[in-house]
Amino acid sequence: MIEIMTVLFLIIGVVIGIWSSNMRFKMQIQDAKKKAQAHLASIKQDAEMKSRQIISDDKEDIVQYQEIANDEIQSQKEENETREQRLDQHEKYLEQMKTRLTKYTDDLNERANEQKKIQDEIDDILHQAEDIHEQRELTLQSISHIDKNSARQTVLSNTENQLRREKDIEVKYNLSESKVAANKIANDLVIEAIQSGPRDEPRSHIERNINLPSNEIKAKLVGKDEQHIRLIQTLTGTDLIFDEDYPLLLHIVTHDPVRREIVRTTIESLVISRHFTNSNIEYLVNTTTQKVNAALRETGETVVHSLHVGRMHPDLMKIIGKLKFRTSYGQNVLYHSIESAQLAGALAAELGLNTQLAKRAGLLHDIGKAIDHEVGGTHVELGAKLTRAFNENEVVVNAIESHHGDVEPTDPISILVATADAISGARPGARSESIEEYVTRLRNLESIANQHDGVRDSYAIQAGREIRIIVNPEMLDDDKSKSLTKHVKDQIQDELTYPGKIKVTTIRELKAVQYVGKTKKRNHNAIKEA
Repeated sequence: MIEIMTVLFLIIGVVIGIWSSNMRFKMQIQDAKKKAQAHLASIKQDAEMKSRQIISDDKEDIVQYQEIANDEIQSQKEENETREQRLDQHEKYLEQMKTRLTKYTDDLNERANEQKKIQDEIDDILHQAEDIHEQRELTLQSISHIDKNSARQTVLSNTENQLRREKDIEVKYNLSESKVAANKIANDLVIEAIQSGPRDEPRSHIERNINLPSNEIKAKLVGKDEQHIRLIQTLTGTDLIFDEDYPLLLHIVTHDPVRREIVRTTIESLVISRHFTNSNIEYLVNTTTQKVNAALRETGETVVHSLHVGRMHPDLMKIIGKLKFRTSYGQNVLYHSIESAQLAGALAAELGLNTQLAKRAGLLHDIGKAIDHEVGGTHVELGAKLTRAFNENEVVVNAIESHHGDVEPTDPISILVATADAISGARPGARSESIEEYVTRLRNLESIANQHDGVRDSYAIQAGREIRIIVNPEMLDDDKSKSLTKHVKDQIQDELTYPGKIKVTTIRELKAVQYVGKTKKRNHNAIKEA
């Protein structure tokens, strides 16, 4: 029974719980409905207020737009009225212009009619003149018994002969005047070129010796068993000899001026660093070689750009830079080449020739001296081969070949380069060699040639760069003349000190001349180069 009551009470509790829960849910739903209705009412009220505000704002905007539109319409009306007034004025102006043009057209038509009448009268007069001219010609032909073509030919022939005579007289006069004034004109041109040419530069001295600061530095430079100084000699291809009278004076003996500069710079760097080891010596020699080669190219580029001679091959500019370490009779060859280029350019400008080409030829005329210690041959031959290898202008090549008279000049620029070369070498202070030494060298060359049997005469030319020997053809034949040439060459090489190359030329001649008649037979000599 108790269990039944318990179950009954549980069922009643569950029913009551379910009922109370349903009642609570209904109350929550009613509260939610009330809140929703209140929220909807609030939203509706806000929407009505915003709509009224938007309508009010739109009305204001419409009023403003309407006012702006009215203003624009009014301004447009005013502009249209102004345009109508302008159009009216323009129409009036066009009407006036039309009236004027009509008047001008009538006037021009009247003038054209008048000119036509005048032209007709002129044509009538011309026809009458032609008739009169024909009648005159017929009359003249009948009187002179010569037709028109013959008379014209006679007049032309007489006129041509007269003009030819006058031309010959004028040409002869100008030619004689030119011959008389040629030297003065040439001197004036040279003076003008010198005055407008290069300024005098101080001569730079190329060091061939090095003064060491102390015996300690000398000992370190020489090294144990002379290994350091021998290493420098091996790496640079030079001979290093200490002076007997001045123990700290080191002579750099080499025919290559670039190697001399490498050695000088390397030793100066060693003295400054005081690090005398084999590895440091090798490093400094390699570094100095690169710097000197770079400096050569830079020097050549600077010279080429400063003279404005046009583009040039980089290797050729490097060879130009080598001339900085080359001297001739105490004159720096690079400065001499620059000076010759400026003088040749000034002379070319005076004569109206190609200034750039003249300066280029003047700069390169001694380029062979940069390599004459490396390759056999004269600097003229080497310069011509070098410039041809770099495809230089034939005028430049001819200027190089002819500036010492080896070949004939084919262009006026070649003559100007030879003149500039002579001016640069002959100006006061250009070369350190004295007149006595110059004359002595020429006399020694001629004396060596004249002491051989069969030599009739000899001449040292081209500043001692060539000796020409004229032999007696009755005493020496062709083979003996060749032998004589070799003997003179060997003797000059053994006995004389000379810069560059000396060309030895032997000349043997034999000319046979016979006369028909009572004149006696004679034998004369003719030049025949051995």
